[in-house]
Amino acid sequence: MKILFQGDSITDAGRIRDNDANVGTGYPLLVKAKLGFEEPGKYEFINRGISGNRIVDVYARIKNDIINLKPDVMSLLIGVNDVWHEIGLQNGVDADKFYKIYDMLIEEIKTALPAIKIIIMEPFVLKGTGTEESWELFSSEVKKRAEMAKKIAQKYDLTFIPLQAGFDELTEKAEESYWLADGVHPTPMGHEYIKNQWLKAFKQLDA
Repeated sequence: MKILFQGDSITDAGRIRDNDANVGTGYPLLVKAKLGFEEPGKYEFINRGISGNRIVDVYARIKNDIINLKPDVMSLLIGVNDVWHEIGLQNGVDADKFYKIYDMLIEEIKTALPAIKIIIMEPFVLKGTGTEESWELFSSEVKKRAEMAKKIAQKYDLTFIPLQAGFDELTEKAEESYWLADGVHPTPMGHEYIKNQWLKAFKQLDA
């Protein structure tokens, strides 16, 4: 079974581009370690997350980095850069366009790969060094992208992984930067939380 992790820097997590065996240091590595240990040889793990990506960037690479790989399962975590790039570079993707491109992406993947199972992951944000200066905007706009991602999952009857509420709850145990170093990028503990939620969703695919 071929599993593809797709998304931005949260998924990328420092992976080595020319070595598919190297899936970075984030939740894809933790998933690979867990599933690979439990059932040796059953799974092939590929990470195609790219730091800085927005939904339009993932769509631009739909052929090379999704369809041509022919994964059995794909998870996608995208949305925070669609907001962040607007705040910092005036090059974001507004919520309506985010939905339209996401919709096109999933429709085309499902047409090309009818048997694929897709997991949609909710984008998230906490207050931190990278977000506090524009916190109200970050918080409200990432929430909109999260709602759009959930709508896509519902439209196509896909598995959806909520993540924001869990991160909010975790901040009651330790400060925000313990989980997300700058309000966006997970620490090892933050990646562990995402891994746990990913595995719960994955196990439901065959339930």
